[in-house]
Amino acid sequence: MRRTPARRFVPLLPLALRALRGHKRPSLIAFDHGAGMLKFLTQFFTWWNGQTLGTRFHTWRRGTEVGRDGNGNVYYAGGVDSEGRQRRWVIYNGPSEASAIPPGWHGWIHHRSDVVPSKEDYQPREWQKPHQPNLTGSPAAYRPKGSLLRGEERPRVTGDYDAWTPGN
Repeated sequence: MRRTPARRFVPLLPLALRALRGHKRPSLIAFDHGAGMLKFLTQFFTWWNGQTLGTRFHTWRRGTEVGRDGNGNVYYAGGVDSEGRQRRWVIYNGPSEASAIPPGWHGWIHHRSDVVPSKEDYQPREWQKPHQPNLTGSPAAYRPKGSLLRGEERPRVTGDYDAWTPGN
């Protein structure tokens, strides 16, 4: 009995790079253009850009789209979690940032309400503020007075403080 040689492993990254450069060589995954391949790569290698491949597969298999919010986030429900409740999740439009969920959807996704905000005429309360993105780590982040990252001259030490020196 003659065995056929094992098929060689073809890594995805070189194929993806060829597709991005416009090569016509067939790949394991066919895409129309570079944007589709770039989306695939970000879903394959990162978790902070929308959804991963695992989330995409789970959504395809068990998810039912429930609604969309004004930010372009898509909300899904399907299956049962470990506590016996309906499983709910969101696929973000852009970077995965939990503060990008509006208050009505936040209540639904955390099982505070069973009514989907798109099904009711949800109006935010007067005390609810509009969304502001989390700016931590960006140049627009909050920097308190005296912070080295603020770029200002730090206030001089007053007489109530004595710096420590060795041997004192």
